[in-house]
Amino acid sequence: MVKKNLNLWFMINALICGLFVVFCCSLVYGNIYFWTDEEGVKHFTNISPPLDAEVEELEESNAVFQRLSAPENNGQVFKVLKVFDGDTIQVKGLGLIFKIRLVGIDSPETGYKGQAGQPFGQKAKQHLATLLNNKNIFVKSYGIGGYNRQLAEVFVAGRNINLEMIRAGLAEVYPGRRPKTLDSKLYLAEESKARRSKRGMWIQGRAYKRPRQWRKEHPWK
Repeated sequence: MVKKNLNLWFMINALICGLFVVFCCSLVYGNIYFWTDEEGVKHFTNISPPLDAEVEELEESNAVFQRLSAPENNGQVFKVLKVFDGDTIQVKGLGLIFKIRLVGIDSPETGYKGQAGQPFGQKAKQHLATLLNNKNIFVKSYGIGGYNRQLAEVFVAGRNINLEMIRAGLAEVYPGRRPKTLDSKLYLAEESKARRSKRGMWIQGRAYKRPRQWRKEHPWK
């Protein structure tokens, strides 16, 4: 019995050592993938991500924020690679590719994987794409939000694009916790003007539904 237990112990250790060697080799000779799934779970693995996964960050989110916030990087120009919806984009700069969630705003949802979108969701996406099309953008980061996205204000030629989405009536002020250093009063004032003028999505009146409520009623499957 003792001999069998010893043999089993040696086999387990050999297996562990083998797996360790394979993993170490993958670090040297293979690719290591950093990605976040649709549930917001971060993955660090040598196994290729699913085909529909978006691998946008090759550094930890905190490291990205530190580089964005470094004084020497003030005025750094970024290129927009993709507009996902009315408040989320992907950008490239500083040798990084990462997602930005426009801080302080919440736009109508465009739908996900075949799900029907929210009224004005596509219009919000199209308007943001128009504002950013072929433009150099500047980024003011406020830290890291859900799904490891950078929370930031985006500027084009001095214009605050976050506020432009509010003014167009294609985004509301984000109803959850906002960074203390963000000028929420300005955002709320612009939303109030858009509401009174019934611009964009505010033309719906009482039929309007907040994006946060829409997400609760239409969870990702």
